[in-house]
Amino acid sequence: MAACTHIDLAQLQVPNAYSNIYKDECTLCFDSQDSPTGLDVCLTCFNGGCTDNQRSHARLHYSKTQHPIVLNMRRIPKEQPKKRSDDGSPPPPKISKLAIAAESDQDKYEYVTKAKCYACNEAEIDTSNPSVSQVINAVVNAQSSAKRSEVQAWEEEVTACEHTLCLEQDAPKQLESQQLAHCSECDLRENLWLCFTCGSLGCGRRQYDGSGGNNHGLEHFEKTGHAVCCKLGTITPEGTADIYCYKCNDARLDPNLSDHLANWGISVSNQQKTEKSMTELQLEQNLNFDFSMTTEDGKLLPPLFGPGFTGLKNLGNSCYMASVLQSVFDLKTFADRYYDSSESHFKTCTREPAVCLDCQLYKMADGIWSGRYSQPKKQDADSDGLSQEGITPSMLKALVGKGHPEFSTMRQQDAHEFFQYLTSSIKKQEKSNHSSNDPTMLFQFELEQRLQCTRCHKVRYQRDVASDVMIPVPEKVIKEKVNDKDTTEYEIVDLYKCLDMFTAPESLEYNCPSCDQKTEVVKTVKFATFPEVLVIQANRFKFVNWVPVKIGIPISIPDGPLTLDKYLGTGQQANEELLPESAPAAAEPAFDQGALDQLLAMGFPENRCKRAMMNTGNSGAEAAMNWLFEHMEDSGIDDPIAADTSTAEPSAEQLELLTAMGFSQAQAKKALRETNGDAERAVDWLFSHPDEPVDDEGDAGAATKPVVGDATLPANFDVKSFVSHKGTSVHCGHYVAHVNKNGQWTLFNDNKVAAATTPVASSDAYIFFLQRHR
Repeated sequence: MAACTHIDLAQLQVPNAYSNIYKDECTLCFDSQDSPTGLDVCLTCFNGGCTDNQRSHARLHYSKTQHPIVLNMRRIPKEQPKKRSDDGSPPPPKISKLAIAAESDQDKYEYVTKAKCYACNEAEIDTSNPSVSQVINAVVNAQSSAKRSEVQAWEEEVTACEHTLCLEQDAPKQLESQQLAHCSECDLRENLWLCFTCGSLGCGRRQYDGSGGNNHGLEHFEKTGHAVCCKLGTITPEGTADIYCYKCNDARLDPNLSDHLANWGISVSNQQKTEKSMTELQLEQNLNFDFSMTTEDGKLLPPLFGPGFTGLKNLGNSCYMASVLQSVFDLKTFADRYYDSSESHFKTCTREPAVCLDCQLYKMADGIWSGRYSQPKKQDADSDGLSQEGITPSMLKALVGKGHPEFSTMRQQDAHEFFQYLTSSIKKQEKSNHSSNDPTMLFQFELEQRLQCTRCHKVRYQRDVASDVMIPVPEKVIKEKVNDKDTTEYEIVDLYKCLDMFTAPESLEYNCPSCDQKTEVVKTVKFATFPEVLVIQANRFKFVNWVPVKIGIPISIPDGPLTLDKYLGTGQQANEELLPESAPAAAEPAFDQGALDQLLAMGFPENRCKRAMMNTGNSGAEAAMNWLFEHMEDSGIDDPIAADTSTAEPSAEQLELLTAMGFSQAQAKKALRETNGDAERAVDWLFSHPDEPVDDEGDAGAATKPVVGDATLPANFDVKSFVSHKGTSVHCGHYVAHVNKNGQWTLFNDNKVAAATTPVASSDAYIFFLQRHR
């Protein structure tokens, strides 16, 4: 092979530990090293491109960047010996640790690599050149971007806190074996926690199902304030153990674990781990959660393959994302927006594909709808069952979650919160693109809030733009015990009953501006308009002993259309007199209404909810809830929220930041006023209030507010899909999606896709996507 003259001009660089190397799959599609012609990895910027004759995203990358030198990487599965059940070999070890064990794929695959130059018409080049061979070796041996995400998916970040770092212990003493044999308050001998301050031993928390312990460790903290404790059965000779801080209410790291245990006569080097850690228990619980892939008579649900039936591999705790993506991308508006024009976008996009949200959304649509990655294959050599590999949504997850305190992690998250965050991210992207084809508009509609004073009977109407609603689920117990087990059965409810409760009148205290005194007002919320797709979250969680517990109330799944005409508001009637406007007053700080509604649904007073959101930077319901638990006894927690009295003009830098995103000066000024001059919150406010009327620089008066949604009747909706959650908390368990495809219900359980029976009622249905029936 001839020497290539383009090597010295290619600006080859050796990747470092922080380089993202996309060598597992193409950044614009899901073709991978397993494809017949392999994957071309750019040796200048480490972009991965497919080599398919029709797509050839690697050649497209070269045409845009002029990076000529690539490494073609291809792996071929080796034939594996058939497993025998009578060979006496032990079964594979069960996953018992929240980590990915380092393992080599050399026994499973044969790897073939060659360097090519696109400027030489993809001719293979000599790799003996040191500047080439050094880069190739580094790329081959480096951890790929996808593998890095996979490892992170099983890791839990535990850090030290001030209470572990500044721990003060009582005088040293030797704890005798009988003192460490059982809880100091009861006879429990497992799940025992040693107080690092005084050496007391207490059992763990009592769980909602009666397991865990008798709360004696927690009660000891409440009596003494001793916050840091260690789970005895988890201590290892290597110096690790489960550490918990009751003041932080979280798992923590103790850098001085050996010294703190030695204070009570416990030598780390002599310990053996005898119990599962908290993370191991959580993993085991998550692994046990699964939705049945069988029919009532025990037969496997028939697997489905082809366009629209592509599964999404679980990255560790990503089922919340997969279920939402399957529901959203099944909608025709999203399929039309991102699938039909994907290749034209790839050719014109000037951003790096792996960090371009548009590219990754187009890639996801292509992965789901092309059918290329939903091909049947045998589950194993001895099985007649068929399965599919599916696609790995790691690039989209990393990009959407970047910078978010929760979605950037690999912990289980709430599917509804992810839906809201995903649509918000898409809306921002469409705004920055100055696009008039925002697919998230199909979710938007207006709610009508009506207030009527019970004394003067005058009314006030307010319309707010929304993209989903949270409905209550009425709870009526049928049986407390089933088969001598403490299992509660509930009466089945339908969506009409839930919507009746959502739109039911509510009485509130009110300072009536007409009566000029405190009176009672009746508040009613109805739809002012309807969206094309109505997203409904079922409020399935309530607090039991201050622990959020899921209530498994079955909700019936209608087989025909739902008629929502009776939930449409009427607006001001001819015989109604409007309440006068109140005197202008300093405005309250802006709050995320969705997060506020979630906190209110948990039973917290509104004033406390708002205070918690203020003190956590409006960063979501979970952060605010944790703040509430930590500050329940604060003396001023119920004081009125201080209104914003600031009249300072926003700075030129703040205005420039917002106007550069496509907003007008008037919009930027109003957003900054609504958020106390916080530019980051102002961006979120603008995207969550896209149709808010603004003063045109104070001269032209308020702009006419455009109508979002459609108020025409009849308002008939079909259940297009629903996301189900199995588990006791939104932060553990498992999510799946049921999607109605032309009358056939399909179950998407990560990368398992099968024809499902027609659902009648579900105690796990959590998010409904209702398609307007025209």
